[in-house]
This record gives sequence, structure tokens and C-alpha cells, in this order.
Amino acid sequence: MNIEKFSNFFQGEALTLLNESIDLALREDGPDLTSEGVFPERHRLSAKIIAKQDTLVAGLPLIPLVMKRCGRGDWSWQAFADDGDLVADRTVVATIEAQAARLLKAERIILNFITHMSGIANLTRTYVQQLEGTGTRLLDTRKTLPCLRYPEKYAVLVGGGLNHRMNLREMLMLKDNHVDLAGGISPAVATLRARYSPCPPIEVECRTLAEVQEAVACRVDRIMLDNMTIEAMCEALEAIPADIETEVSGGVTLETIRPLASASPKGPDFISVGRLTHSAPVADFSMLVQ
Repeated sequence: MNIEKFSNFFQGEALTLLNESIDLALREDGPDLTSEGVFPERHRLSAKIIAKQDTLVAGLPLIPLVMKRCGRGDWSWQAFADDGDLVADRTVVATIEAQAARLLKAERIILNFITHMSGIANLTRTYVQQLEGTGTRLLDTRKTLPCLRYPEKYAVLVGGGLNHRMNLREMLMLKDNHVDLAGGISPAVATLRARYSPCPPIEVECRTLAEVQEAVACRVDRIMLDNMTIEAMCEALEAIPADIETEVSGGVTLETIRPLASASPKGPDFISVGRLTHSAPVADFSMLVQ
């Protein structure tokens, strides 16, 4: 199995937080008294993880991470697909062999991750397909489940999307509350640049053409056009120079994303979609224990 994409993403803080998420999931379940009571300690089982629909696969490299943190003793696993593969209904994507109680304790946690992450990858792929040929790229948002941001954002990458900022320190985003309390975009930007050296990239959320013009004058790194009409968006895009990135956001759906990307000859660099992570239906996988 090629896990280069997974290992490149999950390192440092991302890997630490992922392992903490797995540990929390195990703590939520507590000891599996049913399996421990039914099966002798040395009883072993094997299991197949099977796709129950045509689906992208995301999250298979989590299997060994869960198994390692789920008990003692030897175990083995094998993957028959890579993250990002599109597999057919009834495809066996992985097998696991382990002590019975350990395998059954890990079963639901493994499936919860894989079904959720694969569902996000599937939805992301459908949005990416809508943008083909426009030159606009798809971004996720911070609208992620608590403690699952990194797995969810990794799944967006698997589906062909791009990640917006991973946390609040990667990019400084001035939203309406910041701007209103600071007395405007210009003083807010000046305050940030005076506060941080070097200053992280600054993005400004703009609601009107006047705010766009003020953000352009401040030479910020990216301008977000938030919940604008198509007419206002097109006018704003024309007012932004090519060296400032543009992002369109706000209630974007599968039906509206392509019209937003292609409405103006100067399309946005990015369109961000919160529903990639907060509204993706899970993909259907099951574990067949033998």
C-alpha cells in the first residue's frame, strides 16, 4: 500500500492530534466487556473490510494506528486499495487478523473513521468535478467536527480539494467582527502587521465593493467575497489585481458552484465550501468477521 500522501500529511502536530483522537474514541467506548467475556484470550479472528457502494477510499492507513493503541499481542493487516482509489461495490479494501477481543474493540472505531473520511472524499470529488475547466480551485473551511479537523481535511485532499488554513495561526483572517471593532479594514490590517513580525498572510472577508477596494489598497494576501450576489462578485473580481488571491464563499452548493466560478471572465482563484466537512454523508463500509 502506498501511504506517502497519508504520512506526508500526518506528521508532527497532525499525527499527535490524530493519535489523541483515536485515544479519545477508545476512552469513549471503554473496555469491551462483551468480547472479553465471550472469547478466550487466545482466540483469534480475521476480518475483511468491504465497500458497500461505489466509493472513493480514505482512511485505510488509520487501521494500524488504531490496532496499535487497542491492546497487546501480535496482529497483521493488509490493504488492497490506496487512499484515493475509486472502488466498486463489494470490493474488499483491507483484511485484519488479531486476537478476537482486540479486533472487535477496534472494529467500530476503524469503520467510523473510514466511512466518515471516505464520505468527505466522495462529496469533495463531486464538487471538484463541477469546477473542471474553470481554473477555480476548491477549498475546505474550519467547519469541521471538534477533534477531527486533520482527518477531515486529509479526506478533502483525497477527494481532490485543497485545504484552507489548518488553524488560526496559519493565516490571519479579518472577518466582519474584527473589522467592525477595529474601526475598518485599514486599521485592522495595520494593527496585525505591527503586532507580528514576520506577519502571517492576511485574508480579509469583504461584504461590499467599498470594502474590497479598501482591502486592495492595503495589499492584503487574499480577499474573500462573502455571500455576494453574482453581479457584485463579478464587479469585485474586476477590481482586484492579479497578485491578490480571491476566494468566493457563502452557501455554495453543487448547483451554484460552477455558475459562481464561470460568471466572470476573471474567475475567483478559490471557492470555499463548508459542507464538504460538515454535511458529507458517510460512505458505506462494513467489516465481515470470520
